[in-house]
Amino acid sequence: MRMPRAAITSDDLRRFAVARSLFPPTTLRRAIARMRFVQADPIRAPARAQDLILRHRVNDYRAGDLERNYVSLKIEEDTFVNYGFVTRELQTLMHPRPDVRVPAEGMQAWSAAERKKAELLLAFLQSRGEVHPREVEEQFAHGRVRNYWGGSSNATTQMLDALHYRGLVRVVRRENGIRIYRAHQHEPALLREAERRTRIDALVDVVVNIYAPLPGSSLSFYIRRLRYAVPQWRDEIPAAQKRARERLAHARVGEMDWYWPEGENPRRAVIPKSVRLLAPFDPVVHDRTRFELLWNWSYRFEAYTPAPKRKLGYYALPLLWRDRAIGWTNLTVKNGALLADPGYVHSGPPKDRAFQRELDAELARIRFFLGLRT
Repeated sequence: MRMPRAAITSDDLRRFAVARSLFPPTTLRRAIARMRFVQADPIRAPARAQDLILRHRVNDYRAGDLERNYVSLKIEEDTFVNYGFVTRELQTLMHPRPDVRVPAEGMQAWSAAERKKAELLLAFLQSRGEVHPREVEEQFAHGRVRNYWGGSSNATTQMLDALHYRGLVRVVRRENGIRIYRAHQHEPALLREAERRTRIDALVDVVVNIYAPLPGSSLSFYIRRLRYAVPQWRDEIPAAQKRARERLAHARVGEMDWYWPEGENPRRAVIPKSVRLLAPFDPVVHDRTRFELLWNWSYRFEAYTPAPKRKLGYYALPLLWRDRAIGWTNLTVKNGALLADPGYVHSGPPKDRAFQRELDAELARIRFFLGLRT
């Protein structure tokens, strides 16, 4: 008589979430090929999000390696569920896009005046090859406009962003953090319904591969964000969501359904006895709903919160001990030295001597990553 299979527990899901995302470090090329998307963020505290994410997954990774190797890696900057770095194979699934504004501006159709400016700007790019935004501003001087965050931006810079989102230009590299553009053209894609479904389902699979295991509400949230990746197919996303729930591996844990890629086993997760300081946008902690379900406390990204209202800090990095998120740490560099200011959910650090040893080892890894003295 076959024994009934043991039910999956929340402990299984927590270990699974950590182990499958924090895979053994490999080369930069292989890590990107495995993830296919790495979210980017411009804040450097003490390094940018994309570098903080990759340092856990790439052997001997140094801050800035992604940017330094951008051309040879043959990757692209683009919008997926968020803005970041994508493989060219992933980018091909998303393009060409219609002439709509960037997601931060509501993805509305361009006006006739905007189309005219875009045509002139694109013609200039085609005539010049690689172009720095400063050259575009000098040529057109369209003035300044209010951006999504309430600040002021060059109108030409916003138009470059729009052309980039549309897929008519690409980022060829960065110089001191500034994007250098070149005109680009994606192959036209007049796809039949079945081909569109295949593409959308492939995009869903990338999302699930990055962020699983996902509770049902989070699965819906991430799939809905594919409207930024493929605005031309946004009306087909609800059907893709339904197909995903039918084909993905899943289990009911407590009062909630959880989903992950078919063929993976949540019970086989092996967790190293190590400390990790994670970026606020790291896939392990990105979904705040999942974070609270797995670790029973609320983590918030407070860089844009007024200083008097912050509880964790400007750029608090979640502190992972084995498979437990037990607190956070704010890192700063002063006079070439790394300073760590940790905080803990339960008043203080674990009593286990191994914890302090592993925390010291993690801080040493960060010093190497930042190129600081040990």
